[in-house]
Amino acid sequence: MSNFSSFDISASGIYAQRVRMDAIANNIANAESTRTPDGQPYRRQIVTFRAVYRQVVGNHVVPAGVAVDGVFEDPTDYKLVYDPGHPDADASGYVRLPNVNVVEEMVDMISATRAYEANITALNAAKSMIATAIEIGKG
Repeated sequence: MSNFSSFDISASGIYAQRVRMDAIANNIANAESTRTPDGQPYRRQIVTFRAVYRQVVGNHVVPAGVAVDGVFEDPTDYKLVYDPGHPDADASGYVRLPNVNVVEEMVDMISATRAYEANITALNAAKSMIATAIEIGKG
């Protein structure tokens, strides 16, 4: 595996975590959205990843990074809250709120931030090793 493939792996991780952070930010922003354009409450978005490999010689495979597999709606039920004065309340006075738990989203955001930072650190380490190898080669 070359040093440049480590750049690709780290870059794919950085991109994947950015997509995850965007989805989390969107979830937090819509935590109280009771009506979307389709008339339903907002549904939490979940980002899934998949490992990417490339085949080298024969059956030998090496890691090539991570890819965003998709952004899906969380199928869990909406939260029901009794608020008969709310414009979106049903005939019984209940309002369906998004299935977003802000505390859970914040924990996910911290996790995504740490993974993003880890990929930056790995990228910088690979860059430093290449720079050192170039210096050694000059000598």
